[in-house]
Order: sequence, then structure tokens, then C-alpha cells
Amino acid sequence: MKRDAPGHNLPPLTYKAAGVDIDAGDALVEHIKPLARSTNRPGVMGGLGGFGGLFDLKAAGFHDPILVSGTDGVGTKLRVAIEAGIPDTVGIDLVAMCVNDIVVQGADPLFFLDYYATGHLEVEIGRRIVAGIAEGCRRAGCALVGGETAEMPGMYAEGDYDLAGFAVGAAEREHLLPRPDIAPGDIVLGLSSSGTHSNGYSLVRRIVARSGLTYAAPSPFSSGSLGEALLEPTRIYVKQLLAAIRATGAIKGLAHITGGGLPGNVPRCLPDGLRARLDARRWTAPPVFSWLREVGNVPTDDMLQTFNCGLGMVVVTTAADAARVAQALRDSGETVAEIGVIEPAPTAEADCVVEHADSLWQS
Repeated sequence: MKRDAPGHNLPPLTYKAAGVDIDAGDALVEHIKPLARSTNRPGVMGGLGGFGGLFDLKAAGFHDPILVSGTDGVGTKLRVAIEAGIPDTVGIDLVAMCVNDIVVQGADPLFFLDYYATGHLEVEIGRRIVAGIAEGCRRAGCALVGGETAEMPGMYAEGDYDLAGFAVGAAEREHLLPRPDIAPGDIVLGLSSSGTHSNGYSLVRRIVARSGLTYAAPSPFSSGSLGEALLEPTRIYVKQLLAAIRATGAIKGLAHITGGGLPGNVPRCLPDGLRARLDARRWTAPPVFSWLREVGNVPTDDMLQTFNCGLGMVVVTTAADAARVAQALRDSGETVAEIGVIEPAPTAEADCVVEHADSLWQS
């Protein structure tokens, strides 16, 4: 006797019924195309829709290029964006976390690809996120040449989404950073951050919970809501640093201050056996850090190792060149402070020490 297959008498199942809407994905791509075109730069070949993004290094003006790549996400700052209902700026953060890592190698970020995953694709939310990614690419001068949108029902809770980014840049071989001639007596400059950038948000969220405030509540340390204040996007330093590198030829090393803070990131641009001694009285931290410190009763060492504490980028140059490097950066719109000096380290490894750190949280 012939048996009916399981489900033979049930309604047919489709991909859309399973939770994946291909039409919504296609609609989002149509929104993305003009956003991507707005980021084009010399070297871009073709547009969205192929299986890969094409880029012509020769057309971009390189002669002996070394490729420099970076990938990152936004971390649990996304949870703040989701709960606050503000998806517009996390795309800027996504680009910033990748391109700021590339420029510290002396490289010009050329193109960017994103990965956006969600349980249920809401076209307008996706459009706002990708609009932020495009804005980040414009700020960095790199092209958005492709990406992936993944609708994965059952993998994410309702309303949740995740982001990852990948950037590729290039530098002429002789212009790669850090330079090997960083030495005792060199000066350390600090470039101001826009706030917490995209690190430490697991701690930030615990502090917000302790405060009893909602993300819609007025910010206790700035204008607007608390959610808006905490979602201030990561500053992108690319164009300013590249301009200063080219104008002065005097930048020896750069460090992007992300997870690990100053102690964890400044040594990454130093040769073994050298230490950066920084004086926290020489720069001003945005008020968000004083609020986090006070409400969370966060120990000083944890503040320094979790947050950028007011400096998003650090520059190493000679004492003779420090003033003109600082001026070149100010001319491009940066807030710059001379924050310390390079000296021999007490051990064989590169190191960084921050003195007078408590001055950062004192009014």
C-alpha cells in the first residue's frame, strides 16, 4: 500500500513561511545601492551585485603597495542601540573600528564590506544601519564595495541584529608604520575621543542598570537622552592622520585606543624595551567617564584598561617635530595634547604607564 509522505495533507511550506523574506532582502539592496555609490573613490571597479568587490590599486595611485586589512564589530554597544531604538550611528562605529586600526599602520583604507545579520529583516532598520556604514566610509574616504545581509530566524531574538565589518587598505612599502626608529626622548601626542567609542559596553550597561535610568531618560552628563549620549559614534581619524603623515613625514608610530585602553594599546606601536610615560593631567576626558566612574565606583585601573579615557588615538614623533605634527593635526580639526614621553622600559617588553589618572574624573 502506498503511503502519503509526511506533511502531504498540510499546507505547503515556503522559505518566507520559514522566516526568510527574499523580497525584503532585495528591497534592502535597492536602498543600499545609492548609499554605496556615494562612497566611491578612485580604484573602485563595478558596483554592487557581483560575487565579489573589485578594486584597482594602480588606479588608486599606488606603486609598491602593501595591503593592510582589518576586521571588527561593534560589540555590546549594539545592545544599547537596539534597546534605545537608535540604529543610525552604529554603522559609523563599525567602520571606525576597522579603519582606525588600518591607518595606524600608515595605510589608506580603500574599501569596506559589512555583514548584517538579524532574525527578521526590517527593511527600514536595515537601511538606517547601512546609511550609517556609508557615512562612516565617507568620513574615512573608503568605498563600500559590498556586504552580506543574513536573515536567520531562530538565531536572534525579535528585534536583535549583529554587525561585523572588514576593511582593506594599502600603504607604500616605505611608508609603513610604526617606524623602527622610535627612541627614548620621543614625544607622545594624544587625540581626543568623542566619548566611549565602541569599547567597554558590557560594563557601561551594568552601570546604566545600577543608575536606574532608562536610555530614554535625559543624559546626566550631556544634552539629549542617555541613549543618544552613549551612542555618540566612534571618531574616525583617517583623513586627519593621513594628511599629517603626508604633510610632515614625521609621524613614527600610532596607536588606536580600543579595548585594553592606553596601557594595552600604546605598547603595540613601541619597540621592545621602551615605555610610554603619560601624564593624565595634560588632557581632558569627556564627562561620560566621570559619570561612569562615579556611578559604577569603577577602580582606576579598570577605567584605564576598559575605556579610552578621553584619547582615541596616540601619536609618537620626535621632540623636534612634535609642534609641527600637532599643528598639522589641529589644522585638520583634531584636539591635540602633548601627553608624555618615550623612555627605556624597566623590562624587555614595551610598556605604558599613566600617571595622575585620577585627575581625569575630578571636576
